[in-house]
Amino acid sequence: MSSLGEDQDLASRAPGPAGRAEIALQGIYEISKILAVPGRLDAVLSHVLAVLASFFDLRRGLIALIDEAGRPTSAVGIGWRDGEAKDHFASLPEKVVGRIVATKMPVIVEDVARDSLFLGWQADKVDGGRRVGFIGVPIKHRGQVIGTLIIDRIHNGDASIEEDARFLAMIANMVGQTLHLYDVVTRDRERLMEEQRRLEKEPPRQPILRGEQALIGIVGASQAIRAVFNQINVVARTHTTVLLRGESGTGKELFARAAHDLSPRKSGPFIRLNCAALPETMLESELFGHEKGSFTGAVGQRKGRFELADKGTLFLDEIGEISPAFQAKLLRVLQEGEFERVGGSQTVKVDVRFVFATNKNLEAAVERGQFRADLYYRINVVSILLPPLRERPEDVNLLAQEFLRRFNEENGTRKKLTTTAVRLLQACDFPGNVRELENCVRRTATLAREEAIGEADFACSSDACLSSTLGKGSGQDFATGLRPFVRVDEIAAPDPAPDRLAGSLRSRTRNGRAVYEGAHAGVPERDQLIGAMEKAGWVQAKAARLLKLTPRQIAYALGKHHIPIKKF
Repeated sequence: MSSLGEDQDLASRAPGPAGRAEIALQGIYEISKILAVPGRLDAVLSHVLAVLASFFDLRRGLIALIDEAGRPTSAVGIGWRDGEAKDHFASLPEKVVGRIVATKMPVIVEDVARDSLFLGWQADKVDGGRRVGFIGVPIKHRGQVIGTLIIDRIHNGDASIEEDARFLAMIANMVGQTLHLYDVVTRDRERLMEEQRRLEKEPPRQPILRGEQALIGIVGASQAIRAVFNQINVVARTHTTVLLRGESGTGKELFARAAHDLSPRKSGPFIRLNCAALPETMLESELFGHEKGSFTGAVGQRKGRFELADKGTLFLDEIGEISPAFQAKLLRVLQEGEFERVGGSQTVKVDVRFVFATNKNLEAAVERGQFRADLYYRINVVSILLPPLRERPEDVNLLAQEFLRRFNEENGTRKKLTTTAVRLLQACDFPGNVRELENCVRRTATLAREEAIGEADFACSSDACLSSTLGKGSGQDFATGLRPFVRVDEIAAPDPAPDRLAGSLRSRTRNGRAVYEGAHAGVPERDQLIGAMEKAGWVQAKAARLLKLTPRQIAYALGKHHIPIKKF
């Protein structure tokens, strides 16, 4: 970029239209470079004005940010001493600022000494006998005026003030986008700082259990959760890939963190990413990183989550949601431990321990061709099923008391659960599992008027709990194919009536609890299925009612046993 004196001399020579267009293009280029570099907002805006001064015969210029009432919140300028820019903006005639804000259009005045808008304005209107022009353009975001860009311009008879106004309007649009990005970054920083302050206030996590079952931050003492504790403690000591399976809200991220904290990699990083939260293009950049200039907005090289997790653990949640195209890319990393950044050609090798999580039926997805079989076998090395909360009701009281303790510490209260409140919570199925229980406790504690929280304080006591309706549908559980939210003891002993075909729901015991065989439990034997289909006239819906199953399960069973459908 040329020096300030050289550029002012260039402007004073009054170039023709082609020359002015070239100068304007150069000005936009220089300002775009300034806005693309992170820095303090006031310093960035001051640099923008300095570049504008080199392209205009300016007396003074300023960028002012305004609130909804049009009052200046901050201002930076050139041509004034520190602090004077904001005062100058406040001294401008209200009609001038009001017109910019109301019309959202530029205000252009060729001679402030003769224009009625500036009548009575006590400011320097002339400069050595030369006319002084005024250009004020709005800085907008999403149609709202958030600031103004204003210059006092020495009149030059060979230059068009309208062309200068159009140039400034383009600069104002660029500044508006930059202000929006600064606002987003500021809000994110404040949110992170608030989260950090909240975490600092929380007491250190204490092991709920002792010995080999001591997993930090996980509350529970039931037989089902102890079985998971044992599995996590064993697998954590190795570098084996782990697949955590369970319904939403069962605490998969907590168990993934526990697998890292108890592993030889605990001194390394624990990096997590929700695969369902990003589109495929962003997911690739987020995991693999990118090189500078690989796509629009890639202003520098960036390491991906794989590199950040080197010598540590990478937790990928919702792995069942990634697209088939991205599954192939992920498979290569799992097989070879190497990849290339987006837009790069250099191969990067990493040493990462993988923990995956899903609430999807991956076996069914493989059968439908929605999930690659080779990737399924690669991630399903050690599969750990996290039990839903309805299968460990004895943990409900421990969890509820812990959530209420945290609520009391955060809000300075002394609320407690009564015996009837605990009984009510233990009777609920909680389709949202631990996450729903926490929300239920916090909501009730917030609205309860007394310190003692009773049964009547809960929304379900007045039929106002909408989540309870989730357990009344006819959908299928992610892993078992059974009707959701049915107690284990309800399906362990089916009705022995002949038309129910007792024995079609087979169960066995694993780690002290009932587990149903196969990805689709409740699949009848071949002879039982054919008998029901014959009795129903080969109508699948009727056969499903006879077997107390869903039509989807019947269709699956027919395919599994390779039974052709008879048509009449």
